[in-house]
Formats: sequence, structure tokens, C-alpha cells
Amino acid sequence: MNNDLSSLNILDCPLCGGAPLLEEEKDWCFYVTCMDCGCHTADFSYNNPKERLQSAEKAVHTWNLGKVISSIPGE
Repeated sequence: MNNDLSSLNILDCPLCGGAPLLEEEKDWCFYVTCMDCGCHTADFSYNNPKERLQSAEKAVHTWNLGKVISSIPGE
């Protein structure tokens, strides 16, 4: 099984066009966040190594669709 996260294509931030970052939280979930405005996806959890890549793919897919959480007033 390929666990190479570098092959994932993460688009620029859907809100500000800033740089995205795929983050892994203490070996239980992935999310994507913008390093400029701070918006982010929901957390996508995994329970074992087999689910790890799928979790990262879901986070990236959600980000690329523009489904983000933002603390900008009115959002």
C-alpha cells in the first residue's frame, strides 16, 4: 500500500489564495489549513495505518472543493 502523501495535489486556499498545509494531528487525524488566513477543513480521523492515506485524501478533497471553516465574520 502506498502511503506517500507527497503525491496529493492540494490547491491554494479557496478563500484568500494562500498556501495550504496538510497537517496530521498526533497520529489520529488529518486536516488542511491555510498558512495565511487560518481557515481549515474538518478533522478526518483514522484508526489504523490502512485508513491513514484515505483520511489524508478526504481532507485534501474537501479542501479542494472549498469546504472550509473560517473565523472571518459573516462566514
